[in-house]
Amino acid sequence: MPSFVIDEKCDGCKGGEKTACMYICPNDLMVLDEERMKAYNMEPDMCWECYNCVKICPTQAIEVRGYADFVPLGASVQPMRGTEDIMWTVKFRGGTLKRFKFPIRTTAEGSAPPDGGFGVGPGKLDDELLFTEPASLRADKLWTLAK
Repeated sequence: MPSFVIDEKCDGCKGGEKTACMYICPNDLMVLDEERMKAYNMEPDMCWECYNCVKICPTQAIEVRGYADFVPLGASVQPMRGTEDIMWTVKFRGGTLKRFKFPIRTTAEGSAPPDGGFGVGPGKLDDELLFTEPASLRADKLWTLAK
């Protein structure tokens, strides 16, 4: 189920020209209704349910109805983002609450190498090699099928 905004909780990130959910959405689906100063998902069918907007919303105004393999039937899940970690609260249909805390990152901000430490591979734009292959596959060369 795609993300949706609870109007009563959304404050449009205090009237800035770009809300936190607009900034973080990988599909650029979140927009700000400038008349009402409320964010909304302009194309719910294109939503990946990645939870980025849910995790970053400072007022917890965005929810995603999770699928049964992630959120037990009849339950709800709500992340609360801190400066160092994210606390996930799962409320089961029987009323039981469980909380799980996970660090936001394991490396200092800006310290992760963009290539994962593998270096740029020998590939060109028109061949089948990916950016870090074959090193990221821990191989000297790519395998090929016998003809």
